[in-house]
Amino acid sequence: MHKTSPAVIVLLLLQLLHCGHALENGLARTPPMGWMSWQRFRCITDCNKFPDECISERLFRRHADLLASEGYADVGYEYVIIDDCWLEKARDNKTNKLVADRTRFPSGLNALADHVHNRGLKFGLYQDFGTHTCAGYPGVIDHMQLDAQTFADWDVDYVKLDGCNANVTDMTEGYPQFGRLLNATGRPMVYSCSWPAYLEDAYPDYESLIKHCNLWRNWDDIDDSLESVFQIMDYFAKNQDSIQPQAGPGHWNDPDMLILGNYGLSYDQSKLQMAVWAVLAAPLIMSNDLAKVEPRVKAILQNRDIIAVNQDPLGIQGHRLLVQEYIEVWRRPITPKNDDQEYSFAVAFVSRRTDGKPYGVTFSLKELLLTNSKGYSVQDLFEPKSNLGVYEADSQFSTRVVPNGVTFYKFTAL
Repeated sequence: MHKTSPAVIVLLLLQLLHCGHALENGLARTPPMGWMSWQRFRCITDCNKFPDECISERLFRRHADLLASEGYADVGYEYVIIDDCWLEKARDNKTNKLVADRTRFPSGLNALADHVHNRGLKFGLYQDFGTHTCAGYPGVIDHMQLDAQTFADWDVDYVKLDGCNANVTDMTEGYPQFGRLLNATGRPMVYSCSWPAYLEDAYPDYESLIKHCNLWRNWDDIDDSLESVFQIMDYFAKNQDSIQPQAGPGHWNDPDMLILGNYGLSYDQSKLQMAVWAVLAAPLIMSNDLAKVEPRVKAILQNRDIIAVNQDPLGIQGHRLLVQEYIEVWRRPITPKNDDQEYSFAVAFVSRRTDGKPYGVTFSLKELLLTNSKGYSVQDLFEPKSNLGVYEADSQFSTRVVPNGVTFYKFTAL
């Protein structure tokens, strides 16, 4: 178990009191990658009826094992994150500490954290800023310092703090305070804030978010459908002028979980979400049953070229560039830069068409704002090791996109 000396804690608190600059815990330099329970398993707590699906230590041990054995960890998925419904309905009546459900987590969270860590992975945990979590379990309000230290004592590496059952006006102080308390424990913990998602139409305080959070949910929960994916994309596109500049190493916008491998997306729609989330520099947090992901969807989730776009060290979030004939163009600057310091780019062509056939579109490189005078070599990111040749600055680029699908290319500046 990780222990921090009292002297170190005092030093950290003094630094926080006298330091007004950004929280810099050295974490999430690229968007976090991992697996989370909520979207697929929600709040299933009946382990007699649903032993393979209920929120229990068995579920999380199994998914830690699958991340390690099925190649996910090898390409960067490293966090195993418990979402809501892991708690007893009341705190310990003597210590006021949070208590994991004794029936579903009989070994306790330290043992579960050890299992995750022994697989070379990291352990994440959910809580809520309010009086109760969204599912009605105890929240952190009035116990924030105790809970932050409890998470450290449980060897937690990633904390998601939701915002149900709380006053929105209290979040301005509360979310930053909890981030400071997590840091003061001395244990490195990625801090995922849901603060902006509860503000409705109010403009988030991005300066404070960047100071105190490693990532933040911008909008509604994702559901298991293409409609939900499109709604999130539309929100990000509509608000991209304010959202896009806030992302960067250590602080990311979060459009919510990857739903590939569940019930709601076809194969081509799965490719669509993966491509757009890569352009958005989104955290790649899967929520699915890893034992049931079909091989071709697993190949999308483990596509190293697309993951490299998502994890690009420049950390520049992309945006929707234009729309033509219901084909959206999403574009992101990435490495490598050429000798003239011109960016390379990842460009996704997303079809919102439903007319039953692949639709061909042609753009000039100038329309795509690809202006490097020496041109670009082009790779199809869904075709490993593909090489489509060199396109000059005055070239035309054509692609053909299936309904509700995507084509995705890397334009490497020469």
